[in-house]
Amino acid sequence: MNRKHITRFDYLLILYFFTFLLSPSFAQKVTIPIATADHMFLLQTDNQNRLRTVYFGKPIENESEWESVSSLSKYDENNSGIYNNAYTPAGTWNLSDPAIQVKHADGNTSLELKYVSHKQEQLDGNVTLINILLKDPVYPFEVNLYYKVWKNENLVEQWVAIKHNESNPVLLQKYASANLFFSNKDFYLTSFQGEYLKEMQPIENKLEQGIKTIDSKLGTRAMLMQTPNFMISFGHPASETEGTVLLGQLAWSGSFKLDFEIDSNKNLRLITGINPFASEYSLAPNKTFTTPSLIYALSNNGVGEASRNLQDWARKYRVLDGQGERLTLLNNWEATYFDFNENKIVGLFKGAKDIGVDLFLLDDGWFGNKYPRNNDDAGLGDWQENKKKLPHGIGYLVKEAKKEGVKFGIWIEPEMVNPKSELYEKHLDWVIRQPQRPEIYYRNQMVLDLTNPEVQDFVFGIVDDLFVKNPELAFIKWDCNAVIFNAYSEYLHKQGIPQSNLYVDYVKGLYSVLERLRAKYPKVPMMLCSGGGGRADYEFLKYFTEFWPSDDTEPLERIFLQWNYSYFFPSITTDNHVTDWGKQPLKFRVDVASMGKLGFDIVTDHLSPKDRIFCKQAISNYQTFKNIVWHGNQYRLVDPYKNDIASIMYVTKDKSRAVVFNYLVNNRFNITATKRPVVFNGLDKNKKYSIKEINLYPDIPSTLEQNKVYSGDFLMKAGYNPDVNLKRTSVILEINEVK
Repeated sequence: MNRKHITRFDYLLILYFFTFLLSPSFAQKVTIPIATADHMFLLQTDNQNRLRTVYFGKPIENESEWESVSSLSKYDENNSGIYNNAYTPAGTWNLSDPAIQVKHADGNTSLELKYVSHKQEQLDGNVTLINILLKDPVYPFEVNLYYKVWKNENLVEQWVAIKHNESNPVLLQKYASANLFFSNKDFYLTSFQGEYLKEMQPIENKLEQGIKTIDSKLGTRAMLMQTPNFMISFGHPASETEGTVLLGQLAWSGSFKLDFEIDSNKNLRLITGINPFASEYSLAPNKTFTTPSLIYALSNNGVGEASRNLQDWARKYRVLDGQGERLTLLNNWEATYFDFNENKIVGLFKGAKDIGVDLFLLDDGWFGNKYPRNNDDAGLGDWQENKKKLPHGIGYLVKEAKKEGVKFGIWIEPEMVNPKSELYEKHLDWVIRQPQRPEIYYRNQMVLDLTNPEVQDFVFGIVDDLFVKNPELAFIKWDCNAVIFNAYSEYLHKQGIPQSNLYVDYVKGLYSVLERLRAKYPKVPMMLCSGGGGRADYEFLKYFTEFWPSDDTEPLERIFLQWNYSYFFPSITTDNHVTDWGKQPLKFRVDVASMGKLGFDIVTDHLSPKDRIFCKQAISNYQTFKNIVWHGNQYRLVDPYKNDIASIMYVTKDKSRAVVFNYLVNNRFNITATKRPVVFNGLDKNKKYSIKEINLYPDIPSTLEQNKVYSGDFLMKAGYNPDVNLKRTSVILEINEVK
C-alpha cells in the first residue's frame, strides 16, 4: 500500500481492527478439562472471559473438539444471567442463586469474576491438582478454584480460596465450596435425614424446578437431623448396578448448606458450602479464606461402583490409618453407665480378656471432684479423676488392664462444659452464651468457645495431659453432645471481630487443636462420637480412625443404618457394638456388629455358658475375616428396604476370599425368607470357590452343604441360597478360592 494514500480514516480502521482482535469478545476460548478415567467436566471461557461449565459426561478424547462443545447448547440468558457459570458471583450480571456474595470495604455489593489463568500440577500418576485464578476487574479481589482429581477412583475434591487487598475487611456473605452444573435430563436426589436414634434415613425425590435445600444450623456438628451426604442419579432413580451416579459429601464439621436448583431450562445447579446463616465472615486484607471441600465420586455403573470408589479413596488418601488395623473393645457404658468404682472397672478387665477383645474402654463418669460426674448434669470441664471412684487414678487402671492382657482407652468430651463445674465458675468467658439471655442447655451442657486460643490450649491440654501421665493409654473416645444455642463469643467481642465469624471460627479452632494433637500423637486410635452419631465427615476423619454411627444399637435397625452409611464410608471407620438392645439373639447382634469395627457393650459375667462360648468363637472368627470387611470391596446384594432379607458381601482385592452377611429383616408373612438365591458379585468368574457357614451358635449345625465347590461364574449368575428363615435369622458365609 502506498503510504501517501493512507488516510486518517484508514488509520482509525486499522486501529479498530486490532482493538477488536485483542478484545475479550474476540479472545480465543480457554478450555479446562476436569477429567477422571471415566468422566469429564469441561470448563470454558466465554466472550466476556467468564468461566462456564459447558460439558459433563464421558471423556471426549479428541482435544481439538473441546472448544466446539459450548456452541451445541442454545439458551436465552437475557432474563436470568448465566446459569452455567463455574463460580457464580452476585450483584452484577447474575440473577440466579450465587455461589459467592460479598460486601466490599467501601460498601459496594457488586462482584464480577473473570478468568485470569490456570495451572495444572501432576502430583503422581493418579492425582492431579488444577488451580484456576479468577479476579474482579474493578476491585482487588480474587478467587482461586481448586480441583483435585483422583483418576482411578473417579473422584474429585473441590474447594475455593478467597483473598483480597482492599483497604479494610470485606464481608463474605456467601462463600460456597463448589458450584456444579449438569445439563442432563431428569435428576433424582437421595438425601439422608433423621433425628436422635434415627440417623441416616434415606429420602429419594425427583428434583423439580426450584431449589431444594438440605442444611444444618447446629454449629458443632453436621449430621444429626440432616446430613452433608447426598446422592444424585441422572435420568432415573438410583440403582445399585446401573446408571450415572454422583455420591457427594461436604467435608465440614459444622453448619452446612446444599442447594439443588433445577433452573428454567431444567438443568441442575448444585451449590454447596458452609451455611451462610448467621455466618457473614469478615475477611481482613491479604488474608486467605479457604472453604471446606466438596468430595464426590462418580460412576456410570450405579451406586455400588461409586461407593466402592469413595471407600477406596477414603482408605488410601483420607482416613487416618485407613489401610491399617483397628482394635476390638469392650466398653463399660451400657454395663455400668455412671455407677461404677475402681474395683468394678478392674473386675471387667478379666471379662474383656476372656472373650478375646483387644482393649477396654472406660466411658463417661470418671472425673470431677467438687462436682462429681455421677450423672450428665455435672462435672464436664473438670478433667481430674474422681477420687472417690478412682482413688488410684487412671494410671492404675492402665496397669491393671495390662496385667490382664488388654489395652486401656478412655472417654472424653473436651469441647463441652456443665454449668455445674469448676471450669464454668472460673472461666465463664470461655463459654458460648448470650450474656443478656437465659442459658439454654442441650443435655445439661454448653459449648466452649474454640475461637479463643486459650480455650484451644485448654482442650489440647486435656488430651495431652492424659497421654503425658499415661503414655500407654491406647485409645480415645471423643464425644460431643451439644449444639450451639445463644451464639455469642466474649473472645470475638473483645478482639473487635464480628460475632458472625463464630460458627466458622469455632470449627476452624477445633481443627487447629486436632492438628496439634496429631502432630504430637500421630498414631493413637481415636473414635469420633456424638450423642446418637451425627458427627462424621472427611475433614474430621483426617484426625480420627473411626466414628460412632448412632446410639441406636438395636441390631435390626443397625442393618439399615450401616447399609446407608456404607454408601459414603468404608467399614473400617464404623464402630459397631454388641449391646443388650432389642429382642434379637446374641448371634444376630454379633453378626451385625461384625460388619465394621467390632465392639461390645455388655456385662460378660451375665452371659450364659453357650453365649460365652459363642462370643469367644465369633471374635476368633472375626480375626480371620476382619481385613476382608475393612479393606475389601463391598457389594450390597439384597436391599432390606425392598426385601425380607438383607445381604452384604465383602471381597478381597485379588478376589480370592469373601464373606457374605445375610439377615432376616421381615418375618411378617414368610417362614422361609430366602425363596430365591442371593446372586453374588465381585468374584472372578474363572475361579473356583468353596462356601462355608461360620459363626454358628454352639450345638446348632448348619443346614447348608459345607465346602461344595462352585465357579465364580455360577455364583454371580445363578447365585447361592443362604437359607435364612425364622430359625436361622443371621447367616454368615465364608468364601475361599479353591486352587
